[in-house]
Amino acid sequence: AAAAAVYKQWIPNTNFETASNWDKGRVPCASDVVHFEKSKAISVFVRSPHALTAMYLPLNGEFVLASGAGFAASDGTWDPGCDSGVTVSFADAEHHAWFDPTLWQVVSAHRELRQDERIFSIDEERVPCHYDDVSFQPETSFRVNVDSSQRVIRLRSISLMGQELSSPEAWASYLQGPSAPLQFHGNGTLQVTGTGCPDKSGCACGNAVDGHRICPALLGASGRQCPAPACQSPLQPLGHCCRICGATINLDFTPDFDLQKYRDRLVQDMLSQPKYAGVRMAISKVHKAQTFLGVIPRSSIPLIQIVLIDDGAGAQSGTTAEQLAAAIMEDVAQHGEALGILSGKVEVATGSTLSGQVGSHSLSRITAGTVLGLLFGLLFLGGIFFLYRKGKLRAAVARLELCTAWSCCPVTPPVSSSDRGFDNPMFDVEPPSAVPGEEMLQEMAPRDHQVFYLNPLYDASETET
Repeated sequence: AAAAAVYKQWIPNTNFETASNWDKGRVPCASDVVHFEKSKAISVFVRSPHALTAMYLPLNGEFVLASGAGFAASDGTWDPGCDSGVTVSFADAEHHAWFDPTLWQVVSAHRELRQDERIFSIDEERVPCHYDDVSFQPETSFRVNVDSSQRVIRLRSISLMGQELSSPEAWASYLQGPSAPLQFHGNGTLQVTGTGCPDKSGCACGNAVDGHRICPALLGASGRQCPAPACQSPLQPLGHCCRICGATINLDFTPDFDLQKYRDRLVQDMLSQPKYAGVRMAISKVHKAQTFLGVIPRSSIPLIQIVLIDDGAGAQSGTTAEQLAAAIMEDVAQHGEALGILSGKVEVATGSTLSGQVGSHSLSRITAGTVLGLLFGLLFLGGIFFLYRKGKLRAAVARLELCTAWSCCPVTPPVSSSDRGFDNPMFDVEPPSAVPGEEMLQEMAPRDHQVFYLNPLYDASETET
């Protein structure tokens, strides 16, 4: 998952001379009858000559013969290493899955096993990532189940049968040959891109969608159960199948962050110190899923995840990893801005009673952003308070209170029995009453009384009639 590609080598093979490939746990000898299941497609590499009594071949398969290798019918000569002539069957290779972490190992660029006890990979990254180089050992045959939730499994390059294929054209040509269908089966398709990670801050592995395949395959090899951690509140790193004791650090970063350089910095300046001798570290870019209100999924965000575990037991489990995590966070506080780190958050789980501690550190730009957010919030509240003081907000609230859940009813003031009309300046008569019995009272009213009103369109001196 780092910017530089990682070489990952496939461990199992289907070689004729590998004892574990036979149901009797040994290579067939001259008195034996060799049996291949006829319905199982297989590719078998043969390194040396063999004499056999008989051999039943599959309907679809191949033998890849090294120089001088071959088969001959036994002439019945006694073989000191083959006392009993029995039927020896080739083991089923269909169950060897691409997404089984136990079937891969990390090797150097020279295809040598890389022994770096200070660095490990989270479980999803033990399987080849999208920018890794995949290697199948020279002079070996194999069969891999590439069932996947991805239609295409991208890789940087593939080396097999001593040949490195690092371009899309070379790989496409190989897939058209007779060996590829016998070596790879399943619904997934391997794709060679020939390109490495384009981002110096690192690239996510890309195996998260097949996590439901990775973890069962890993746990199946260990009895389908995670080991019981020694701490009370173990941590669950992203991309890891089992909970751990130790520490995890999540870093927010800028485009200036360089994952490979930062990894080297941690290894050389901290992890190599004698007091951290028992600590192992995994560091990579991961994507953390975001949710709205903790329920509705949203887009994920990239983080740099650092996982620290140690060899402590009992109450001491995770304590050395906790110390290294504190040192890393202190380094982030002092040099994070220069390294392209915005902030960091650490979680710790140890065998002591203080397990499950959480801490964080944010740099000045994050603090400034928080302060600006608070200022905008205060301005918004101040605006609401100003409108309330001016009465505009209260009037709106008062009107909303009169609205029902279905409609807003207009407010009609009650009509007083003593005020059923108004003085009309245009006529010298009262408007007819709407109430029976009041017409006589209106006719008896004096007609020489003055009627006036205030008209805002004219001056006060013009109001008298």
